[in-house]
Amino acid sequence: MTHSLIHWFRFASPQSFYPLAGKLVPWFWALAALTGAAGLYIGFFVAPTDAQQGEGYRIIFVHVPASWMSMFIYLVMAFWAGLGLVLNTRLSGMMAQALAPTGALMAALSLWTGALWGKPMWGAWWVWDARLTSELILFFLYIGFIALQAAIDDPRRADKAGAVLALVGVVNIPIIYFSVKWWNTLHQGSTINLNKAPSMATTMLWGMLLMALCFWMYSIAVALMRARAIILERERHTEWVKHALD
Repeated sequence: MTHSLIHWFRFASPQSFYPLAGKLVPWFWALAALTGAAGLYIGFFVAPTDAQQGEGYRIIFVHVPASWMSMFIYLVMAFWAGLGLVLNTRLSGMMAQALAPTGALMAALSLWTGALWGKPMWGAWWVWDARLTSELILFFLYIGFIALQAAIDDPRRADKAGAVLALVGVVNIPIIYFSVKWWNTLHQGSTINLNKAPSMATTMLWGMLLMALCFWMYSIAVALMRARAIILERERHTEWVKHALD
């Protein structure tokens, strides 16, 4: 048990993590492509037309997974940032920095697809709904994290400053998730609940889950690629990086 922990802890070093990430990236890209192709096919060609929303509901096969990932990535980013703040580990800050742009992309995609869905359903591109507003705040938190780190020249100081912002922003995640329960909002409630059977057709559910898996695999692949780039940038003066680039 102890030997296994020591074996895995060695990957906390950027030098050890860099080649491991390189080996994992192609696998996650392949999984993202396969699950994405299957999810889109089921969502757009197999799943039945919704009785109330018509064909326009199919945007949810992109909107819902993007919304899930925007929240999940923030939690993971805050975890890595907090870990780096407490343990002062170099790789933790790099991982938080690597996750932020993908999280911002997911939040932006959630807002954009939500607007495309909201226009025909609500008659407006945007309403100051509690969930929409808190998701917009999440997007700004990502942008603020990225901008703060970019504004500080010293990477270690940038990691610490970003970690404080990330940890403070965590309070917004439960607000997003529970907003439809806490306030009287236009946004519909969750269609997937662990405590009861889903309220959608089985094919719709499979399409949704496959797309969620696709977004998950994509996010991991991109984060690993970006982490490798950050490692090379920050460790460029070390001998192992010079050897890796030769």
